[in-house]
This record gives sequence, structure tokens and C-alpha cells, in this order.
Amino acid sequence: MGFFASARAAIIDRWSTFNYKPLYSDNLGMPNRRAFPEAHATWVPAADERRLAAYKLLQAYDNNQVAELSAFIEGDAAHDKREFGDPAMYVDTITSYVLGEEQTITVPGAENAGTSTTDTDAATAERVQTLLREWADEELLPMRLLQTERKTVGLGDGVYLLHWDADKQRVRLKTFDPGFYFPILDEDSDGSDFPDRVHFAWELPEDKARRLPARLRRITYHLDWIRPQTANGVDRTSRPVRAPVLSEPSDGQPAQPVLGRGDTVDGNGYITRLYPWSERPSYKTVYLTDAIWELGDLKAPVDVDSLPMDKAQFATNGQGEVLDQLDLYQDFIPVIHVPNTVPEPGEHWGQSSLAKVLQVFDELSSSDTDSSKASATTGSPILAISGQSLNRQQQYESGPGMVFTLGEGGSITSVETSGNLAELRNHVHDLKDRAATTARLPAVALGTSDPAQFGSGYQLELALGPLDALISSMRLARDHADRLLPKFVQRLFQAGQHPDWIGLPVLPAKLVRGAYTPTDKAAVLEEVTKARTAGVISLETAVRKLQEIGWPIEDAEEEITRIDARSFEAARALADALGNPDEVANFLGREAPDEPEPPTVVLPPAVADPLALEQGQDNAAAGEQGSGGNA
Repeated sequence: MGFFASARAAIIDRWSTFNYKPLYSDNLGMPNRRAFPEAHATWVPAADERRLAAYKLLQAYDNNQVAELSAFIEGDAAHDKREFGDPAMYVDTITSYVLGEEQTITVPGAENAGTSTTDTDAATAERVQTLLREWADEELLPMRLLQTERKTVGLGDGVYLLHWDADKQRVRLKTFDPGFYFPILDEDSDGSDFPDRVHFAWELPEDKARRLPARLRRITYHLDWIRPQTANGVDRTSRPVRAPVLSEPSDGQPAQPVLGRGDTVDGNGYITRLYPWSERPSYKTVYLTDAIWELGDLKAPVDVDSLPMDKAQFATNGQGEVLDQLDLYQDFIPVIHVPNTVPEPGEHWGQSSLAKVLQVFDELSSSDTDSSKASATTGSPILAISGQSLNRQQQYESGPGMVFTLGEGGSITSVETSGNLAELRNHVHDLKDRAATTARLPAVALGTSDPAQFGSGYQLELALGPLDALISSMRLARDHADRLLPKFVQRLFQAGQHPDWIGLPVLPAKLVRGAYTPTDKAAVLEEVTKARTAGVISLETAVRKLQEIGWPIEDAEEEITRIDARSFEAARALADALGNPDEVANFLGREAPDEPEPPTVVLPPAVADPLALEQGQDNAAAGEQGSGGNA
């Protein structure tokens, strides 16, 4: 008794919110083995047992299957509980808000391309942004984001995996269930550091048709020192493995390991490699291993990080390379962990948006069950027959239009239960309000409030205050992942030597999430118009502000170009200020007209001095008179 009393200690960790359920935390603080057999598999590390059980419990709430898990403790009576999908509705609602209306990859500086201040950096930024957006369309990025975000909101964690597909010649993006994700965290890490080794592991069930036993598959990404080149080979048991590549012996010298392409040895004997996205040589690279073990071969006390490699059967990729520590020629692990909330100091994992509301959901399920039972007695009331009847042995069944014939002194009494049903329904509404308050989802965010009660956009903004704080904190937790995703995509395209990416730098880019709340568009339009008229904001800022509230503007830069092309008053002012037709034409997006050649100037004949001309005329007149007199 003393042993169990001391063993029953309060466990406080990222998943201790579920300790109130005996199903999750027994006397030793461990999940029920029958309900969570996956968490107690021999290869699962002890530190991950509570995490995996929490994921399954949260998934059960999302799928209306808590009663099935509770039956392991409560028996068949647990199946009578009603679950009407409230947890799933909360997950879907929060997921839509944290994603926003749209998701766009942006590169700073790309908005300056095509303007009068265009330079090489702006053109490069626009080129990278265009390539990233084309990749997002091909890879169905919005759908991948939705898949990951729903896992992240519901379970507390989400995982992206990126890899180069040589067949499709593009970067592929996969989403993984966090229950398959096993990072090997350094004890000295604060939880935010990148792990040097990451495993994805899950069990494959027995396949009797193909005569395959139950197996375990593990995919490992390991950041380690660069080693000499390897190639496909076989071991003593003819098992495909990777073996070192040796040079031909010459001049009595034994064979030596061959370096990989582009590798060099520094003065200390270490192998270095210069990656396209780095200016300094690196000593590290990532090795990929994809192997399968038969569960029957895992006899010793091993976990996912210490599986016996001599029992592994290695997979082969599309190029025929054995995936046994295959050098990927990249110095980063292409795995992105997305926590739902900002982790506590020293923690790596996020917390589910349902974690703090689970007890309310349990109460709501019980109230819904009681309400369902009470509605049965209200629709089919309980009747009590008293007094003399015609036949004491007769059994009566009530129903619509049923008539009972009673003897002298007989009476029928009905038990009224509608009042109890009304109280239960009121209690259900109170529980829903409590759940919304705890989850920081106001009624207007859930769509359960009357829009008429908000007379202005300011009142709506005040009502959405808790939601704004919630989404701001959740997007802060995702900010790093939103920057890593386009960064890894650029690096993997360069590692794959795609022709469109050769010579391009890796620029800082970000996945930008759109607006998530309804907006008073008329008020925002008035605000933007006044600010633009007063000259306190630029046209670019005004257009983007309208784009954020849902105006049908697909491309802000293109919209600004269209506006400028019709801004004749502004063009006239620009002409007066600069006096340069080329600048004005560039502003309007047109070509300046050719200047006409000036006409040839025809000068009048030279005119003498007016006084001399007048004197000459007088002399000529006097001569004419003298001639006439002589005549």
C-alpha cells in the first residue's frame, strides 16, 4: 500500500491536462494498456508513451469515439453516451481562422519589380517569388497546409517533410501524423534547437495474403560528418547495403576511399563541402536510411533509436540507390515541426486547442445523453392508472389516439418531465458558453450570435478580441515554420540542380496567411480613402489594405499598374514637375511619342540702317527732279 501511495505522484507535463481521466493516467501515471496498446509497443521510448496516448485520445474526441475508449474502463454502459461532434467543430473552426482566407508566399523586394526604381535585386526577388508560387500550385500547397494545420490544432503538433523527387524534378511536400515523429532531442537543448537525428516510425500490420509478418518501418534523417563516397553493395548474407567506394591500388599503395563529388580535405584531415546556398565550406551532411524490421526480431529491450541494424531490410529509391545512410548532399534535415502553441522553455511539443476544454466536453456529452433520455419520457409520457379497471390483468400501452376504458373510480395520472428537459437544455447551453469562453472562441466566431446586435465594425472588433489574441499567439508559434518552408524549398531545388534555379540565391521568403475575421469593408474603405487623399499612406499600402479585407484584387502590383495607367492628372503633375516625357510615359505604362522635327526657319532679307535708307530715298527723288528740269 505504501508503494502505490508513493507511486501515485502528480505528473505535470505537456499532457497532464488529461490526468483527470483514469483511462489515461492510472495509479502509476501511465495510460491504460488495453486502450492504448500502440503507446506501449516495445520499440516506443518510455518518454513518448504519454504523448502517443494523448494523440489517440484527442483523435477519439475529434471522431466521436471517446465512448469506445471509455468502454475499456466503464464497460458496455459507456456506449450509451452521446457525442454530437462539438470537439470536431472547434478544431475545424480554429483551423480555418489560423490558416486565414488565403496563403501566399512572398519575397521581400519583389513588389519593386517593374517600377521606375527597378534594380537587379528586385528582379531577382520577383523571379524567386514567381518560382515559389508556381511550385506551390503544382504541389497543392493549400491542401497540404490544411492537412497539417488540422493535425496541429487537434493534436498539438504537426510535421512537414520535404524531399527532392528526381522523377518529377521538383520538391515534394508531405505531411506526417505527429504520432510517427520521433526526434532525438539533446538533453541540453531548450526545445527549439534543430535535432541532429529524426525518425519516422510506424508498424505495418500482418499481411496474410502476401505472407508478411507484422513489421516496423523506420525512416531516419541524420545530420553527421561528411564521409567518403559509398555505392550499392551487398553484405555477407547478400543483403543490399551501401559500401565504401575504393580507388584502384597503384605504385604499391593500397586502395583509398574515394571522396564524393565536390568534396575536399582540409588541413586537419576533415572532409568539407561547399553547398550552393552557403559561402563557407561545411563539414556536415544529411544521411537517409529507410528500413523495415520484423517485430519478431526485436527481442532485446530496444527502442526506435537503437534498433538492430543487422536485422534491417533497406529500401531502394526510384534511382535504384539503397537507402542505407544515403548521402543527400544537403546540410539540413528537411523536416519542419509545427507546434500549435509556443512551447514552454525546454519543451519541444505544442498543446492541443482541445486540451483545456476536454472536461467541459465530457460534461456536455453527459448532459446530451441525459437530455436524450429525458426527451424520450417527454414524447412518450409515463402514465399511472389507479382505481377499478375492467380487467386487472390487462396491460396498457400508451400512444397517440389511444383510449383507455376504466371502471368505476378509475383514473390516469401523467408524470410531467418537460420541465426537466428544459433545464437540461439550458445546462447544455451554459456548458457550450463555458467551452467557448475557455477556448477563447466568442459566439460571433462560432457563428452562433445574432449579427444584428453589432451596430458597427468597432463593436464587432471588440467582440472578436479574445479570438484575435488566440490567433496571434498561434501564428507566432508558426512564424518560424512559415519562414523555413520556402527556405527549404529553395535549397532543395538548388540541391537537385533544377535549371530554373541555377544561379539564383536563397532569399528570405515567408508563407503569409490572410485575414481570418469578418471586416467592416465600408469602414475600412473610408479609412483608406481618407488616408490616401491626405497623402499619409502610399498607393501600394492602400491596395494591400483593401486586398486584406477581401477585395477581388489577385495581384497588388498589377492592380497598381492599372491604376497608374489611368492617373492622367497625376501624370500631368509629373510632367510639370520633371518636364521629361519619358518619365511620364513610363508612369502611364506607355511609350513616349517621337518628337517632330522643327520646321526650317526662313529669315527675311537683310535690312539696312533705316536712317541711311531714308536719306538714299531723298537723294533719288532730288535726282529725278534735276533730270526733269534739264529735259
